[in-house]
Amino acid sequence: MLSAIVLLTLGFSCSDDFVDVKSQAENSEDYFNTEEDYQNALIGAYDLLQSSYINVMLGEIASDNTLAGGESATDVIGIQEVDDMTHTPVNAQLRDIWGWMFSGVNRANYILEFKDNIDFEGKEEILAQARFLRAYYYFELVKWFGDVPLVVDQRILFGDQFNVDRTPKAQVYAQIELDLIYAADNLPYTQAETGRVTKGAAQALLGKAYLYQDKFDEAAAVLDNLILNGPYDLVTDYDAMFELEGENNIESVFEVQYSELEGAGFGCLQCSEGNVAVGFSGIRNYSATPGSEGDIFSSGFSFNVPVQEVVDAFEEGDLRKDVAVLDIDAWATQTGITFGTGNEHTGFFNRKYIPRKRSDAAQGDRNLTNPNNYRSIRFADVLLMAAEAFNRGTASNDAKAQSYLNRVRQRAFGDMMHNITATGATLTENIFQERRVELAGEGHRFFDLVRTGKAAQEIDGFVAGKHEVFPIPVIEIQLTGNRWSQNPGY
Repeated sequence: MLSAIVLLTLGFSCSDDFVDVKSQAENSEDYFNTEEDYQNALIGAYDLLQSSYINVMLGEIASDNTLAGGESATDVIGIQEVDDMTHTPVNAQLRDIWGWMFSGVNRANYILEFKDNIDFEGKEEILAQARFLRAYYYFELVKWFGDVPLVVDQRILFGDQFNVDRTPKAQVYAQIELDLIYAADNLPYTQAETGRVTKGAAQALLGKAYLYQDKFDEAAAVLDNLILNGPYDLVTDYDAMFELEGENNIESVFEVQYSELEGAGFGCLQCSEGNVAVGFSGIRNYSATPGSEGDIFSSGFSFNVPVQEVVDAFEEGDLRKDVAVLDIDAWATQTGITFGTGNEHTGFFNRKYIPRKRSDAAQGDRNLTNPNNYRSIRFADVLLMAAEAFNRGTASNDAKAQSYLNRVRQRAFGDMMHNITATGATLTENIFQERRVELAGEGHRFFDLVRTGKAAQEIDGFVAGKHEVFPIPVIEIQLTGNRWSQNPGY
């Protein structure tokens, strides 16, 4: 390449007019000159949300809710390792989480690096969305890996790894808080375009970040404000909420948008516009008579299979059980469908996020392009987080905690006969249990167990002092010249 440049220079030495020819390719330094440039870059920052499908799926598999499953014990070995708590720094799926979440950080930082290029009406809202997204990606990173490199308002470029160090997670959380406070102050509760970040999403994630740091008073304040002033409520029909027609409803505080209109293959899973986790969690070799009662699902790869323990966690009369977990044998008896079995078959599937029957419009591999949105933050989650914050705060308000907890339970049972009246530590355990059944299959269980100190007693193979976080991918440490330390135990 260098010799070609030299020859070009020599060949045109009689005239230097060619040096004034402006490149037709866009570059970062000449980019943010119109509102459209900022909007397009923001779409790019949103795009990495779709890659968080692996975070959601492994958040269940790492917990006591589900097993890895798949075709065999060696099917996607990285997923099997996380299930067995035998994962190492060369785990491919953990490297995906690291790489994809930092790509999201970088795309948000790209906008914020050039935030002062021009002024236009509504720029604060674009910056607020970018700061929410940066906080969202960093929250995922700190949950999974603990101390991570914190870079603000500038991209991490190749070569920077020799100068950037891992930042204590307390500092990362502090930046997450600042970003979410800014976002909440500069965003509306409703957006004209579905899927855009709102004030409510920023408040909810801020409350969650506080909760993960045991800042219960701060969490209670922001979550209570959201509950009392936001436009959200519980939907009446819990079942319909997880169907395609139930997306972006009044309970959805923040929802990751997916589509089947642009396909992908196994060579680039993050390229899919569809929810990859849905196909992975689907029923193996599912077949139903067209038009029959069972003709509502389609096939998948039988990963992420619920265990009997999570089925038994639902109380008698809890209407959520059959929405969260599909008993495939009972379903086959009822409808006449047929299915195959895979590794660690339990007889159960994550009904919230398995493939639904749909048209033939899907592009690429149909199992990788399911259009099911991920309900990242639901209002029920907000109510339960608020209940926990009020119960565990400096001056406990158990009456308010009970009211928010029972709001969720009244929908679950269709009556007020199952309301919780306990207080103190017993109420705390009631709230933890409610989070398990209300949010089963939604990717929160592992991190709830870790942050509440229950992981070692509930998860087989979990080693206290090690498995609270996952290993930094070894390639990332090598790229720093081995300057970074590895997480303990790995």
